[in-house]
Amino acid sequence: MNSFENRVIAVTGAASGIGRALSLKLTQLGAKIAAADLNDQGLADLKAEISGLGGECFCFNLDVSQQADFAEFAAATEAHFGQVDGIINNAGVTLVSAVRDMKRSDFEWLMNINFWGVVNGCDAFLPYLRKSDDAHIVNISSLFGLLALPLQSAYNASKFAVRGYTEALKMEMAGTPINVSAVHPGGIKTAIAKNSRVNEASLKNGKAALLKDFEKAAITTAEDAADIIIGGMLKNKRRIIVGKDARWMDRFVRWFPGSYEKLFGFEKGVLARRKREAKDQE
Repeated sequence: MNSFENRVIAVTGAASGIGRALSLKLTQLGAKIAAADLNDQGLADLKAEISGLGGECFCFNLDVSQQADFAEFAAATEAHFGQVDGIINNAGVTLVSAVRDMKRSDFEWLMNINFWGVVNGCDAFLPYLRKSDDAHIVNISSLFGLLALPLQSAYNASKFAVRGYTEALKMEMAGTPINVSAVHPGGIKTAIAKNSRVNEASLKNGKAALLKDFEKAAITTAEDAADIIIGGMLKNKRRIIVGKDARWMDRFVRWFPGSYEKLFGFEKGVLARRKREAKDQE
């Protein structure tokens, strides 16, 4: 996308975190925002702030896992603005659990939002984006769409799926005015960890300790993440890596694809847990 001036950009998960930061910064660059989320109060606050910036925001209560609702959001966006030029599929959740402890219902809940939510967004908006002379699809994957991590198998699966789907879609859109980008953020200061589902049976020290670890790992603000994503969109990048941590870990994975889990100490933690469990059973 060459410019956001007078472009209509739809953003899911817009009430907080990266989605909110993107909506505000895109407004400052001249875009009109179609903001979707389940958090009505968050949407109302966002709309008020965008109005204060002199921008325009159309809000829609949306569960991204519902295909019919997403189709309604896309139609309502075009009806409101008369055009659609971009969709940022940002809504996401996380689940912390060992494979052996995981409930299938939790796994399906996560996949329905993180992966099928992206597919639903692309399916719903593509017919409208085809009418634009300069459109963009941005699908938020994760650093965990580039490397795997213990206790994150469901999240890894969803984000690897988003990455593969997005890269294939970009190839299919070659020769059209629709650009496609996959975004891989590292640790971002948002509420995703706080709102996560956690299987306590898989953790040594409980959710409180886990949240502290997440807070330490979150080194990039949502505002900085939004700046990087927008910069990548303007350059029509295929892959947008967000955060110093993500850039370094991406390099290590590419340099040492067969041993990164040892270099980062992931395997050590799993082996230590196995020893503790064996001792407890004696």
